[in-house]
Amino acid sequence: MDVQERLDELAVLIEDAKSMPLSASCIVNRAQVLDLIEEIRQLLPESVQRADELLADREAVVQDGRREADRILERARGEADRLVSEHEVYLAAVAESQALADLTARETAMMRKETDDYIDAKLATFEITLHKTLQTVDRGRERLRSQMYQELAPTQARADDDVFDGAAYEEDRPE
Repeated sequence: MDVQERLDELAVLIEDAKSMPLSASCIVNRAQVLDLIEEIRQLLPESVQRADELLADREAVVQDGRREADRILERARGEADRLVSEHEVYLAAVAESQALADLTARETAMMRKETDDYIDAKLATFEITLHKTLQTVDRGRERLRSQMYQELAPTQARADDDVFDGAAYEEDRPE
């Protein structure tokens, strides 16, 4: 039994004791009350010791809890630092990729302009070459025609002379 139960027994003993007429006093068995008080005295050191143990355990539990909380906080801070670091690395990577994309776009535009200029220059050269070639072809065809007309002209003049008289020929000539 513990102290609390013994105190409850003492209270019941006093409550059930015979009261003195016209008085607040009561009659209790002295030996019985003294035995209960002695038992309570013997139980008190044990109860106090248990209370001390509980307090010590409470302090140990609180200390363990604080150590665990500190460990969790430290781990959380480390994780937060890692996440912030990863986020900063991510932001730096995004910025660098944007810079590379911008540089690539500028270089591509410059290359495209250079390519267009090169192609335009080559086409202009080709156009000039084609124009000269066409002129050469036209001159060659003109020579061929003039040679062909020269070769045909004397023959044709003779053939015309046979068919037409000279008067008709004179009319066709420009003045």
